[in-house]
Amino acid sequence: MTTIGFIGTGGMGSGMGANLIKAGHKLVVNDLNRQQAQKLESDGAVFKESARAVAESCDVVLSMLPHNAAVAAVATGPGGLCEASSGAKVWIDFSSIDKKTILEANGVLAGKGWTLLDASAGGVEEVAAAGNLALWLSGPKNLFDQYKPLLEPMASSVLHVGELGAAKLVKNGMAMLAAVQHMNIVEIMSWLDRGGVSPSAFRTILENSQQKSVAVQRIMDVAVSGAYKPRKSWMPKDVSFGLDMAREMEVPMPFVSLAYQMFSIAQANGLDGYEATGIACNVYELLYGKKK
Repeated sequence: MTTIGFIGTGGMGSGMGANLIKAGHKLVVNDLNRQQAQKLESDGAVFKESARAVAESCDVVLSMLPHNAAVAAVATGPGGLCEASSGAKVWIDFSSIDKKTILEANGVLAGKGWTLLDASAGGVEEVAAAGNLALWLSGPKNLFDQYKPLLEPMASSVLHVGELGAAKLVKNGMAMLAAVQHMNIVEIMSWLDRGGVSPSAFRTILENSQQKSVAVQRIMDVAVSGAYKPRKSWMPKDVSFGLDMAREMEVPMPFVSLAYQMFSIAQANGLDGYEATGIACNVYELLYGKKK
């Protein structure tokens, strides 16, 4: 049994942490919103008041945080990992942030004896709860090999993708791919619908074509049913990080840029309070007009 620190116990983190407890590990948790940690506490997790206290109480620290500032605060802010005087010296961060933030955190923590693996998770809250996330990690390969078995209860796959920072790029890249895919599929579906081919017929066509995949199936199931799940979609944020990096690299990404603008149209019209498929369908209904 390993004592694992887990910082960030929201929708994704709570599911990930629950699977670690089910695997027999002891969990020490922290979240700015104590209520979000209560389910894990009821399952046996111990709450600590700061990232520092978490680190001093465990063997390895994991985190799943909402944005760059939260990760920076956990790493180097007051009560952060940088102040830990004992306990864990390995941090695996799964937050959907940019590469620059994790490299800056590593620059500070390395001088205090910490070693980092940066990581990303493919999947939504339900996938996290089921332990079926796709996990991508980057950093020292020997450290990845050491901790891979610890992470497997949370995932359907755990892959090493390169040097520190690469996992954040992979997350951004997968979000960019998904953004283009959502808009492309819904655009074709909407066009066919106006031409007399129903969304349900299009779904069947895709199911029996070389375009068939789990992702396409899920998009079409939601689009046909119209059961758009109300939630905050993190896809635009991750796409934005990728586009920022592309500008720094001076790499043109015209399709991704257009997909991002489609999400911006949704936001400007108050149509973005859903997961990505719902956003795409709402945007195209706005552009095409409601079908008569």
